Amino acid sequence: MYCRFKGLLRRISMAQFTNQASISYNGVTANSNIVTGEITQVLTASKTSVSGSYRRGEVLTYAVSITNTGAAALDGLTVTDNLGAYAVGGTTATPLTFTGGSVLYYVNGALQASPAVTAGPPLSISGISVPAGGNALLVYRAAVNDYAAPGVGGSIVNTVTVNGGGLTEAVTATDTVEADTTALLSITKALNPTVVAENGQIVYTFTIQNSGAEAADAAAGLIVSDTFNPVLRAPITVTLNGESLGDAGNYSYNAASGAFATTAGRVTVPAAAYAQDAATGLWSVTPGVAVLTVTGNI
Repeated sequence: MYCRFKGLLRRISMAQFTNQASISYNGVTANSNIVTGEITQVLTASKTSVSGSYRRGEVLTYAVSITNTGAAALDGLTVTDNLGAYAVGGTTATPLTFTGGSVLYYVNGALQASPAVTAGPPLSISGISVPAGGNALLVYRAAVNDYAAPGVGGSIVNTVTVNGGGLTEAVTATDTVEADTTALLSITKALNPTVVAENGQIVYTFTIQNSGAEAADAAAGLIVSDTFNPVLRAPITVTLNGESLGDAGNYSYNAASGAFATTAGRVTVPAAAYAQDAATGLWSVTPGVAVLTVTGNI
């Protein structure tokens, strides 16, 4: 298994401690000098997502690596993942939903029995052990839900916390995944009327939607193509968003085969619009739309 780890946060130097002795004799008390020590943390953690970006509905895979540089094993650790939780409108929104049954637990590269898991949020994985001088690796999945910001500047920042097992302080690691803002297109096709007399006229309507934060502009080279069966007799009429395209370089049509295609980049689709409910934190998406029609007689 190959994972690219990032966002390592380690606690090597921990809180200092002090001690002072005293002696009492004949009603007199004398204090010693104060000695100062420092506890060195032997556990480090890193967290990474396999994907560098996300869209709503996608499933992200995370890997948490825990390394023990000490001379003694650390048992009974609990790993907690906040699943990207953030505050909004007086409540807490959680943009990731843990995928049940997805946890894989490795110790020094060997797969172990499934640990105890509470889906949360927050996600909690308990009963983790890390041998002396060894490593534990947790791999699990979480789906991006409607609380994840979809637009430009959107990100999911989530933190894992490792505690228990005799640790003096918890160890944390954070990973950030950015929203994929590129155009995301879909197309639907409609026919009107659906029952037509021989030699009658029909209209094909193509609705192209863009759920992405970036427009599908001319540089995207979008082409809408179809092969009409039965063929439409020439001439045909083509409109884009209600305006005639004509035929001068805007599209091609072969009346013998029924093959139709718009010229690359002639059809463009605006970016989607996004809005977040200030009270609940839920995001809504209004796709950008372009409508192409082709009218002809069969």
